[in-house]
Amino acid sequence: MIKVGIVGGTGYTGVELLRLLATHPQARITAVTSRKEAGMKVAEMFPSLRGHIDIAFSTPEQARLADCDVVFFATPNGIAMHEARALLAAGTRVIDLAADFRIRDVAEWEKWYGMQHASPELLEDAVYGLPELNRERIRGARLLANPGCYPTAVQLGLLPLLEAGVIDIGHIIADCKSGVSGAGRKAEIGSLFAEAGDNFKAYAVAGHRHLPEISQGLAHMAGMPVGLTFVPHLTPLIRGIHATLYTRLKRDIDLQALFEHRYAHEAFVDVLPAGSHPETRSVRGANTCRIAVHRPQGGDTVVVLSVIDNLVKGAAGQAVQNMNLMFDLEEKSGLNQVPLLP
Repeated sequence: MIKVGIVGGTGYTGVELLRLLATHPQARITAVTSRKEAGMKVAEMFPSLRGHIDIAFSTPEQARLADCDVVFFATPNGIAMHEARALLAAGTRVIDLAADFRIRDVAEWEKWYGMQHASPELLEDAVYGLPELNRERIRGARLLANPGCYPTAVQLGLLPLLEAGVIDIGHIIADCKSGVSGAGRKAEIGSLFAEAGDNFKAYAVAGHRHLPEISQGLAHMAGMPVGLTFVPHLTPLIRGIHATLYTRLKRDIDLQALFEHRYAHEAFVDVLPAGSHPETRSVRGANTCRIAVHRPQGGDTVVVLSVIDNLVKGAAGQAVQNMNLMFDLEEKSGLNQVPLLP
């Protein structure tokens, strides 16, 4: 049984980790930290976990995280980079759901996240946790950088095209929409129901923190830098990301066959039949990315539609998928949830 610790168990990704790990057959949650809520029962804050999680929040000092086999950091950016070194030295594996170890260029990371990186020497050892691309490296990882939600949807949508070398990599557009839970469980005016409900808007058009992560991943797939325009939008949803991706073909190819072949053995990527339009509600609560590929009017423009639940495949679910790989477990273990409808 894998002993699991969770740092930052009071946010949306933290409670999603708790939900998924509560029924995982090979994992046992031994510590959930929160300085503010230390002593409170986890199920008191999250009644949905009554009967499933029977421990209380503790301070990091009380939690004895170094005794865990793996520790998940479901914390804001800038926390894991201060604490990972000591855990790794104790033999504990670390999975960071924030962005501390995603970008390999330290100067680029510091530019986008506005702080000095506390453990730049660990970036060389960190493995980027997109299983469909890095599965074998993930199996041997000690420090795992879990991908962001937008980057997961965009990269999975473009991976077959970039690997096949069939598109113009100088002109890629990622037009993406996210639900409000992507902003985290905190009080902000823009996330209030009266602000986000019955509304739709773009934001961070000049540059979003996920842009360098997406660009880094796409460049790795293509073998060279790519030209990417990434525009995120906020939608009046709680969960869900819909990425509409535009690019141009360099040569004729059967796009449907390309995508079906690339993801034929991927348990968590579902390529829909030709002509389909995936919906965010079709993946709600599940660790699934659903993809459809289109070629409007038979021209040279490719439109890929990619949907995920931002809290599951875009965060906690993918983190559990990575844990399964790291501990040589069945990759689908604990992740067989059927999406919620309606």
